[in-house]
Amino acid sequence: MLERRSELSAHDLKQDLMLRSLLNAQDDVWRIFRVMAEFVDGFTVLAKQDNLVSVFGSARTEPDTPHYEMGIAVAKELVMRGFNILTGGGPGVMEAANKGAQIQGGASVGVNIELPFEQDANPFVDKHRLVTFRHFFVRKVMFVKYAHGFIVLPGGFGTLDEFFEAITLIQTQKTKSFPVVLLGTNYWGGLIQWMKDVMIPAGTISPEDLELFQLVDDPAKAAQIIDEFYREKKMITNF
Repeated sequence: MLERRSELSAHDLKQDLMLRSLLNAQDDVWRIFRVMAEFVDGFTVLAKQDNLVSVFGSARTEPDTPHYEMGIAVAKELVMRGFNILTGGGPGVMEAANKGAQIQGGASVGVNIELPFEQDANPFVDKHRLVTFRHFFVRKVMFVKYAHGFIVLPGGFGTLDEFFEAITLIQTQKTKSFPVVLLGTNYWGGLIQWMKDVMIPAGTISPEDLELFQLVDDPAKAAQIIDEFYREKKMITNF
């Protein structure tokens, strides 16, 4: 093969390079269509849902633990106030919130993600309200576009990602304002204190940026914050 390539003219080598570039471009074009198909699937299901609030938290939270029970409780409180529940569709806190929605008679919606570990759809998502995605960024669009509030329970990197994306979009006015509530002061308190002690003095955020979200312990209070927000504001989808 090396001998053959050494015999190729500069023109032939250029043609080989152009062919490889064309094949790579073709792969990317087909990838665009696969991503578009995911958006269509998500929009088709989520556009039919009303009054959604996203509940986030760790997929590793076990049943019958305080954070799991908190997920059930906050979902029930939201449904009692006329909201429905949207989660990532997986286990842990997501399962708890979907379970709470079903117990209380609300719509239980899930946008699951294909992962090599840790995430099959939980049994408490309504079957006709479940969508499974391959790409995280498509799934994240669904949370922001169709949810009218975020409830953030204790979780890991994925939970932090959703929380910080939400307040970044609100801060930069790339989305309309919507309520974001952290649930669990023991878990989130250290992070908020670090923002106050480090980020504000460094000038990387402003003191008023801490008003983009609220921190509470009571699931009923978290649901009340969402409810009161929409007593004065019209509920519309983002972008």
